[in-house]
Amino acid sequence: MIEVRNLKKVYNGITVVDVPALQINKGESVGLVGNNGAGKTTLFRMVLDLIRAESGEILSNGEVVAGHEKWKDYTAAYLDEGFLIDYLTPEEYFYFIGGLHNLNKAHVDEVLTSLTDFFNGEILKKGKYIRDLSKGNQCKVGVAACLLQEPELLMLDEPFANIDPSTQFRLKNLLKDLNKNKGVTTIVSSHDLNHITDVCDRILLMEKGVIIKDIATSSSTLNELEAYFGVMSPSEEKGI
Repeated sequence: MIEVRNLKKVYNGITVVDVPALQINKGESVGLVGNNGAGKTTLFRMVLDLIRAESGEILSNGEVVAGHEKWKDYTAAYLDEGFLIDYLTPEEYFYFIGGLHNLNKAHVDEVLTSLTDFFNGEILKKGKYIRDLSKGNQCKVGVAACLLQEPELLMLDEPFANIDPSTQFRLKNLLKDLNKNKGVTTIVSSHDLNHITDVCDRILLMEKGVIIKDIATSSSTLNELEAYFGVMSPSEEKGI
């Protein structure tokens, strides 16, 4: 589904992403982990054609992402609140997203009703603009907007970071259901090793722009990742 070939991104003479080859197959659930500055978000943004690489290419279903549009029909992503329209209420935003995907109001309402537990009574009918919501509730809006699109490929950057424990649990169940029962390819980055190993069947460990490990998730994966990050020196953790 996603193929990376000789991808390189450079900022101010420093290579921040260097991925010679990567294949993510349709239906896989992939986690991306690494310290701050590892290049995770930069890689996500290149997959979404938000920034361009110095060299190499990314293909989605065999089509080069850069400069093309077809992949957008089946891809949904939430990286941060910049993906939202913050002067709308959540309801207005959901109907706007639904309209972009030819969904009528009744269909949007049906999907939102199915997300009642995920929203936990904090999103709908509150009379707030998105900009006035907490970071965690903005994340809920972003994830729900992705689900409205019924994507084949879902990409989430640090979705567990600002949400409460109950919502983390519900989000994990949503992601598992999308992948296992609906065949959605999921790519999720997170600093939370417990969550990422619970949700994903494959873990990519990224440091200083390079994918240094590609691990099939097993009962020992969490211990392996904890051992790796636990033995890093303070200077390595800061990217010095």
